[in-house]
Amino acid sequence: SLVWGAKPGMLFQKDRESSPHSLNLSWVFGYNSSLAVHSLMDGEDRVLLYVSSHTVVIHDVLGNRQYHLQGHANVISCLCVSEDKRWVVTADGGPDALIIVWDSFSGVPVCTIFESHPEDGVCAIAISQDAKYLVTISAGTVQRVCVWRWTLPTEKPLCSTELRPEFGYQDYVIFNPQDPHEFVSNSKTQVIFYLWVKTSLLGEGRARTRDELVASLLSPQTFRSVVGHFSQSVFHFNNSQALTGTSAGKVVVWDAVDPRTDPKEQQARPLGMTPTKMVSVQKESLTVLQVLESCIVTGDVKGHVKFYDGELLLLSLFSHSKVGPIRSLSFTTTLRDPPDAFPARSLPFLASESDSSNSVSLAPNRNFILSTSDATVFHVATDSAGFEKVLEEAKKAVSAIACHPQQTLVAVGSHCGLLKVWDYRLTKYLDSRIFPEAGIQCLSYDPEGYFLAAGFTDGSVHILDAISLQSSCKELRFSQGPVTHISFSHNSQYLATADEKYSVIVYKKVLQNGRRCWEHLAGLDSHYKPIRSILFGLQADSSEPRLLSLGEDRQLVEYDLSSSIKDHLVVTRRDRVEQSAVPLCLAWYPQLSTESFILTANNCYKMKLLNTTTKMCRKTLLGPTYGSPLEKIQILPKTSTADPKQHYLVYITKDKVGLQILPVDGNPHKSSAFICHPDGVSDLASSYDGRYIFTAGGNDCTVMKWKVNLSALDAAAFLGGEDMIPFYNLLDGGREGEFFRELEDYFYYAQICSQGMNTLENRQVSTHIPLEEIPSVMRAIGFYPSEEEIEEMINEVKFSKYVDAGEQVTEINLGDFIKLYINHRPALGLSMKSLQRAFQVLGYDNEKGDKVIDRGDLLALLQCRGEQMTEDELAQCLTTLLGRRPGRRGSEPDISDPSGAAALIEEEIPAEITAEIFAADILGLPIA
Repeated sequence: SLVWGAKPGMLFQKDRESSPHSLNLSWVFGYNSSLAVHSLMDGEDRVLLYVSSHTVVIHDVLGNRQYHLQGHANVISCLCVSEDKRWVVTADGGPDALIIVWDSFSGVPVCTIFESHPEDGVCAIAISQDAKYLVTISAGTVQRVCVWRWTLPTEKPLCSTELRPEFGYQDYVIFNPQDPHEFVSNSKTQVIFYLWVKTSLLGEGRARTRDELVASLLSPQTFRSVVGHFSQSVFHFNNSQALTGTSAGKVVVWDAVDPRTDPKEQQARPLGMTPTKMVSVQKESLTVLQVLESCIVTGDVKGHVKFYDGELLLLSLFSHSKVGPIRSLSFTTTLRDPPDAFPARSLPFLASESDSSNSVSLAPNRNFILSTSDATVFHVATDSAGFEKVLEEAKKAVSAIACHPQQTLVAVGSHCGLLKVWDYRLTKYLDSRIFPEAGIQCLSYDPEGYFLAAGFTDGSVHILDAISLQSSCKELRFSQGPVTHISFSHNSQYLATADEKYSVIVYKKVLQNGRRCWEHLAGLDSHYKPIRSILFGLQADSSEPRLLSLGEDRQLVEYDLSSSIKDHLVVTRRDRVEQSAVPLCLAWYPQLSTESFILTANNCYKMKLLNTTTKMCRKTLLGPTYGSPLEKIQILPKTSTADPKQHYLVYITKDKVGLQILPVDGNPHKSSAFICHPDGVSDLASSYDGRYIFTAGGNDCTVMKWKVNLSALDAAAFLGGEDMIPFYNLLDGGREGEFFRELEDYFYYAQICSQGMNTLENRQVSTHIPLEEIPSVMRAIGFYPSEEEIEEMINEVKFSKYVDAGEQVTEINLGDFIKLYINHRPALGLSMKSLQRAFQVLGYDNEKGDKVIDRGDLLALLQCRGEQMTEDELAQCLTTLLGRRPGRRGSEPDISDPSGAAALIEEEIPAEITAEIFAADILGLPIA
């Protein structure tokens, strides 16, 4: 019913109901400039349709409104629009690719085609003139072409064919407007014409193709002229010819009737299409080729739009010095009153770049939208030849965003050197500045909001006025590599940066000639692997700033700023915060208890609370598990309407943005996440009032603004259950499952062991076990922690009440044990891949090509590296794993004697050990 009654323009009149989601896409800055931009409305309206990452944006420019079509999980790779501008078809690339047909009037997805090209996704798509049929080309090495009738729901195409590799990578396709059974596609070197026929009313169709472009037919010798690479192809409006634009500024004319061939040998169209002539229309490369009524329209790398008649004689020209290489043209469907026309012979030369604009017109008088490959969109009025810039966005990766600490401003920086500032409440562009020398890698406002610091890919740092974006002091250039992180201290006295050369550099604010500026204090190569985060804070006993840096080398480094002098940065302490996992980010944890913590997240989906003073791990917790670990975390600023006792964490993973209710306890219902940038999130920022979150998409050149809805997250957590219910559900089989009953048995068996197996005293049955029994029960239920992890688990329970009550805990009940198990066990279970990676590093290739470790080397590694085992411990473990005990059978060697242990090892363990042998035969673990 929504589609049936939909009318043009009603999309923005829809009432936005309150969303059940905790994060809702509110605005998108930037778009994919490699795809076409379409005009949806006629007349004076400026309603554009374009693609931003995995989202289709319908943008009312004059009304400053956006509507988002969301349904793809991968980046949208291609789109097309029907002739009447009502039906929009999008397809994505990647696994589980979707094809979605949208009604642009209502915003409703009317058809979704699953598994069209499941392995590689779609690289090109077109819709027929009657809007009934679609044609798609897959993006794989071996391409497949499929024809669909989307108006009749079906899981299979009407017909399909596989293209031979010698056809080249076909990346453009279009229907014949006068016959939906014909279409043409092209690669850079080959053009293919297709005819598809339906063999029966209900049966499948078949597609016939023939490669009509081989070296002997169209080469520089064919017409004795350079051909160039093909850009786009189109059917001529005379319905007998087809045209292909090239990078050499030529148009190839294809015809079923070749005057050079005997008529008896010619095939029927379109399989008989051959190149009959090549017209040189200009020197510059043609990027766009279209047919508009009785005109042929071209766009080129110089920004010229030209109209030709059917014989390729120039009728009209539109150009502007500010227009770059044209990516797409989209015409309105309403004709304007024709202006006075100039004769074609009055065009002795093309418009020069020095002319602001130039046009002559004998073409159909339609306004059009022009998009360029450098991410700029123009509206062109054909009656006045006026070029109006509609959009100008980043043309390279957007990797830096920062929110003003007191105003509704967001700064966006890209690798093309463009810095833009927006008022995100009004979604109004305010100011910009271009840095042509290098790309912007990171941004940060100072806490007072006076300055904006920018780190660049060439290692330089610029301190700018937060409003005018003019430099407030000289450029700082002390980094040897691209600056990756930048941050101010709470009092703006210090500025710290981290770079790709693993260095931390500190600048200090000084007064020079009455002006505030920053000078270099000191720098230090603090880490030997990439630095993941730098963080300013406050000293526990004073208002002096403290600075920390966290690296992939697992080191958390704290610096003594007050003791640092010129060219000497003092390190207070270094702490290894992980044993095998890699820490990825950190933040100051809110003061939810007497003890103060630093929150870290690692690549194993774990979050840790570290004491701010001792850096001792006080608690390990299961973090959000949404496909990839947390890459960056921030404490969400509190809104005026929020509960002052309630705190939230905002985070990004590889491709998602999410919220987490604090305190973190491992409950999965307290977090939610949404896909924001499928190709990767590069940065995260929160508005000063906590109402909005911004994510930067890196290579997709977009920034997304998300509206926060905390009540939806609270409701989801409430519906997930209270107390132990969420944790029971994380156990295999839940509260009533076999695993839980087995855990109970082990738990009470541990009580018996702690009281003595052979005692005759009455048993004291309780709901607790001593902390010393935790490792045994954990291993019994399939979790095998290292000695360091065991120590952390025991200390976590032992000192859980020490700060508040001054006492140590000596036992644990079943509920707390389950929480401990859930939070400490591997988030994704035991992984054979991790064991195979270890063998890749430690092993060598044997004669069969398998990665193996020598038996002697393995035993030496276990005794000399990592958590070292003694010879007796190793012998005891191996005999237990292999199902033997000392002295069980008289014929077995006595492993208490070193020679006996060696004999047992040689007998049971092969000389060369693969990962599969180690897992199945030695550890006794099942292998899928």
